Amino acid sequence: MSLEALAEQVKRDLELLGFGGPGWVPAREHGGDRVFDVVIVGGGQCGLGIAFGLLRERITNILVIDENPEGFEGPWVTYARMVTLRTPKHLTSIDLGIPSLTFRAWLEAQAGSEAWEKLDKIPRGDWMAYLRWYRRVLNLPVVNETKLTLIEPLGGGLHRLHLEGAGAPAKTLTARKVVLATGIQGGGAWHVPAMIAESLPKHLYAHSSEPIDFAALRGKRIGILGGGASAFDNAQHALAEGAAEAHVFVRRKTLPRINPIRQMERSGLIERYAALRDADKYAVMVHFFRHNQPPTNDTFARAAAYAGFRLHLGAPCEAVCPEDGGVAVMTPQGRFRVDYLIVCTGLVSDPALRPELRLVEPHILRWRDVYRAPAEIADPIIDGHPYMTPGFSFQSRDEEGRERLRGIFAFNYGALISNGITASALSGMKYGIPRIVSAIADELFLDERETILGRYYAYDEPEFTGLDGGWNGGESVAGTSGIA
Repeated sequence: MSLEALAEQVKRDLELLGFGGPGWVPAREHGGDRVFDVVIVGGGQCGLGIAFGLLRERITNILVIDENPEGFEGPWVTYARMVTLRTPKHLTSIDLGIPSLTFRAWLEAQAGSEAWEKLDKIPRGDWMAYLRWYRRVLNLPVVNETKLTLIEPLGGGLHRLHLEGAGAPAKTLTARKVVLATGIQGGGAWHVPAMIAESLPKHLYAHSSEPIDFAALRGKRIGILGGGASAFDNAQHALAEGAAEAHVFVRRKTLPRINPIRQMERSGLIERYAALRDADKYAVMVHFFRHNQPPTNDTFARAAAYAGFRLHLGAPCEAVCPEDGGVAVMTPQGRFRVDYLIVCTGLVSDPALRPELRLVEPHILRWRDVYRAPAEIADPIIDGHPYMTPGFSFQSRDEEGRERLRGIFAFNYGALISNGITASALSGMKYGIPRIVSAIADELFLDERETILGRYYAYDEPEFTGLDGGWNGGESVAGTSGIA
């Protein structure tokens, strides 16, 4: 099979499922301008999957916007530096149950079933190529180089979206529902410790989410702060690009060995997480953060195979300062000089860090407003997460904000505490996407309840025509019944 033949198979499969029927949401205008039923912010894997899910629900007046150029959405060919995905290859995600839309179908169409059998994990570049094909074969309405700068509530369930960028179709768009499918950083901001930002000039360090000129670092000694999976991704990448040494400074005395996501995948905890009581959700996430996600075995082995790999356990960074054109890193194990520092310290999920939410953020309900954890596990980072519905919408801490927040959904890391990893890991998307799509559809239906029910009660198009000519009598059938 070829990709062309697979595309025909996708078309046939969707036809058999009745995909592409007429939309049911009544059209609206605002000030003479078109109102989109849903605008999805983010054209990566989450945004594409949600767009497909909405189209399957016959919600067709939608638009996806992404700030990046076409083909460069998400992290996969920008700042991600792992060789392969960390997720087991057999787990499905944005295909939404359509076999011909799976990564496996895409791979086998080009390279045959043997290629799949030989595959250990999905190469990062192949995953991005698959996402590009997915967007194209489904003809999803994505506009690139368009950045959302502000959500302005208009009342009446409408929001004005302020946009900028070379691809922006207008300076503003109006939407009923806004979905922030903005990935790992979309719930807050990448975290650089103040100690780093205040002590070093910017040319001596970068956060792992930033572009890094690795060619300029050939033959250099690189310092990497952090013990999570991304630290080892960056270590092996820097060494592969020609760095002389990569020093990974880890706070823990031992590397994490257990990946809790693997257990979640087979226990029902991902798909049923939203049904847990608040105390259980909080405890589950405390445990999740304490274990962290270890590097994959192949990533660690790849980094450790280089002579220049240096691992420093029990070596939290206590201070940094410029030194001889590079950086001095002070740890309990001593002072180390490196030429450049890569900061792999993750992110902070906090709606207050999102400029596009500044008009509504003060109203967003947080976990600290609803639940007080036992002192031994209380975590201010968890407390600051938004307290969201199972359908991924924000909730308001006051009456004024209820109307202003209505119709704003966040399918990103901000939903982690309320809804688990359904919006933040490939393992969970097959469960999270149908849930948010259903929630959006329910809201649109209830928003238009009067119109939809009015049309229902007024409907008078005849379907049965058996008494219209041709039949002129016969025995009475009164009292009989039949099954259509």
